[in-house]
Amino acid sequence: MKKLFANQWVKFGVWTFIYLLFVIWLQNWWLLLGIAVIYDTYISKKVHWAFWKKKGVEKQSKTVEWIDALVFAVIAATVIRLFFIEAFTIPTSSMEKSLLVGDYLFVSKFNYGPKMPNTPLSVPFTHHTMPFTENTKSYLEWIKWPYHRLAGLQTVKNNDVVVFNFPEGDTVCLNQQASSYYQLLRQYGRQSVVNDQVRDSYGQIYHNFFGERVSRPVDKRENYIKRCIAIAGDSLQVIDGQAFVNGKPQEKIGDKQYKYLVITDGTPINPKVFEDLEISREDVDASRNIDPNIFDFMPETENQDRNNMFVYPLVEENVENLKSLSCVKSVTRIIKPKDFWEEYIFPHDEKYRWNEDNFGPIYVPKKGATIEINVDNLPLYRRIIETYEGNKVFVKDSQVIINNQVATSYTFQMDYYFMMGDSRHNSADSRFWGFVPEDHIVGKALFIWFSTDKDKSFFSSIRWSRFFKGVK
Repeated sequence: MKKLFANQWVKFGVWTFIYLLFVIWLQNWWLLLGIAVIYDTYISKKVHWAFWKKKGVEKQSKTVEWIDALVFAVIAATVIRLFFIEAFTIPTSSMEKSLLVGDYLFVSKFNYGPKMPNTPLSVPFTHHTMPFTENTKSYLEWIKWPYHRLAGLQTVKNNDVVVFNFPEGDTVCLNQQASSYYQLLRQYGRQSVVNDQVRDSYGQIYHNFFGERVSRPVDKRENYIKRCIAIAGDSLQVIDGQAFVNGKPQEKIGDKQYKYLVITDGTPINPKVFEDLEISREDVDASRNIDPNIFDFMPETENQDRNNMFVYPLVEENVENLKSLSCVKSVTRIIKPKDFWEEYIFPHDEKYRWNEDNFGPIYVPKKGATIEINVDNLPLYRRIIETYEGNKVFVKDSQVIINNQVATSYTFQMDYYFMMGDSRHNSADSRFWGFVPEDHIVGKALFIWFSTDKDKSFFSSIRWSRFFKGVK
């Protein structure tokens, strides 16, 4: 057998067969030209493909051997990262307690099918910015490929934990990258953003506050991770913080976390309690940042000293533990009432007076589905029609005009998804910016391979119990 596989024609046949399977998967028939390279590598040997090696020399120098190993490693890692699996880290608490800040996890590209890059000219192992720089792009847009996804093992299912490109990340102000461009417009006004200046409450003007505006292709937008609450074709509604999909309560999965108003008798809570309840130092420090609106709809706040009020994120099982403390007078979940409108909630229109806890009902678009379109429901689907699916939209005389024609219906060209974080009051998700198009889906979270707690010193910060824990 060893002698058989040493034969050059056998090697050529095996690698050609593997390569053909790869080409069929990619469905890019231009790649068939690569068979000529395999033929020359094993049979004709006319071209010196490994140009860094000395031709005809059996024993290469150590430097050449290292270069050879490095080239192979870069090519192999790039193929694995592009088509099969990629490592991600959790930078924010939006998925707590299912995923924690400091979790490092592997995300499968293969489950939903790898998405071919829109911008293939990119520095390997970078996303949108060069390492050790703040604003230098790591890609060139000389070549732009349309959306194409290879065959995968499954489609996105309800309650999958999904990594995707941030839909509102198509435009970014480089000095304020933590907020989307559209959020900045809503918060500061178009004029301020365009003029790149803001005025504080004292009249002081700050120039270059927003910085340069740049557009990013789909595959170079920020990576987000959330739970897919509703898939294409579903209807969704959130009532008092409980998500309902197609009229049924969301399946109990993951460790959902909500914010609670905690009122004490003034006695400080032992810091060890916060550690036992897995409340981070960051959340403890922010516990006095109380939304003043809650005093309008939470009767528990009446006749109470505001210095003794705190807001903590808690999973349900820890609520009773906190209530049992002698210094705690009450622990009440914060639920924003129906019709309490928050302008930053999608679709940012007063016709839809929604908030984080009472949202919808809303239909999640499915490819090929046709809906009635009018000035009333246009705010829900305008970004889909105009931005994601490339149509020209405007309203004239209370009529919706799409591509210069009066429209009373619209047929969707892609599937869409509705994503939410498990930390329901600390997650910038679809409730804030709308639907996730299918061409933004990156992959499915599989398992945690490493985890550290930023609130602890190095050796004690490692969360050994989370190693190789599957993502549910």
